[in-house]
Amino acid sequence: MKSELAPRLASWRQAWQQIWRLAAAAAVGLPIWLAVGVVLHRGHGTETGIWFFVADPLVALTCLTLLWWRRRFPLTVAMTVAVASTVSALATGAALLALVSLATRRRPVETGAVALAYVVASWAAPGIYDTSSSPDSWWIRLAIPALTAGIAVAAGAAIGARRVEVRSLRERALSAEREQAARAAQARATERNRIAREMHDVLAHRISLVAMQASVLDHRPDLAAEESRMLVRGVADGSHQALEELRDVLGVLRAAPDRPEAPQPSLDGIPELAADARASGLDVTLSTTVTGTPSETAGRTCYRIVQEGLTNAAKHAPGARVRVTLNGEAGRTLDVSVVNSAATAAPTRPPASGFGLLGLGERVTLAGGELTHHPTPGDGYRLAAQLPWPRDAEKRT
Repeated sequence: MKSELAPRLASWRQAWQQIWRLAAAAAVGLPIWLAVGVVLHRGHGTETGIWFFVADPLVALTCLTLLWWRRRFPLTVAMTVAVASTVSALATGAALLALVSLATRRRPVETGAVALAYVVASWAAPGIYDTSSSPDSWWIRLAIPALTAGIAVAAGAAIGARRVEVRSLRERALSAEREQAARAAQARATERNRIAREMHDVLAHRISLVAMQASVLDHRPDLAAEESRMLVRGVADGSHQALEELRDVLGVLRAAPDRPEAPQPSLDGIPELAADARASGLDVTLSTTVTGTPSETAGRTCYRIVQEGLTNAAKHAPGARVRVTLNGEAGRTLDVSVVNSAATAAPTRPPASGFGLLGLGERVTLAGGELTHHPTPGDGYRLAAQLPWPRDAEKRT
């Protein structure tokens, strides 16, 4: 309903603006026509009375009607009205409006031609009515039309410049709105990717270990009672920890801007990560020769690499031996690798997102590092990365 009403209102508004301008043009010409009538009433040019009272208003009415199409045929209408004003004093306002409208187009040649025609017509107009004037008043009859034409052209040029400026501002506003919408869409996409990456990094590892323990319970009916209890306890603890980690992630996403964020994982958390994997049944060996403390970004990225490597090993290579190696020092690079041997049991194929390595590659790229992953001889797999560790970045937040 609104979409149908808006064009109607716009058309009515334009029509009323046209009528208002035509009325103003008629109002400008009316005093000139009355002044000529006063001169004729005093006894000058009495034989032209019929033309004054009948033909002059008809010509003016025709000129006002032609002005309705001045935007479609600006030059033709303006020139016609300017020439017609020669025989009609009441059409003077219409000629000035046509000149103003033409000047808004900001085309000097067209505007100059019509302005000259208007001045010549105004200079010759007194000859239509037999009004006497002194021989030395010709310059007055030339100066007044030239002055009014100059004012009309200046007003039209100013209106045209304002329209161009308003159009430019409107286009800028529309462009700014489009850019803002694009930035908002990009920000939403970035935030969705960040949330997905955080959810994967935090939960995929924990749920994979729980799935591996549950798979052992399902495929090993010969387990001793104590081993079964340990696995059941591991499933329960892992599920509880996964729930806690999910709550932490949601808490960070819903936190107020002034609320401090939860502590992020770092290089110091990798031994605990390896210990949890061992408790879940993975044969994990951790070897580290890192000296010093890298930046928070490098440490967090290194933690996520190890986490992803252990998660993939638990998913795709159950029973395999996993070796985690960390090496680096300030001024060189921080190197991390997770290498697993071939699986010794059939993988359970838990649900996978397929975006783990993709998100990890984005993390490593943002940190300025390089990620590599490929199969190794013997049906194993290697996940490794090199992260920059500038000397002045040590312990930098």
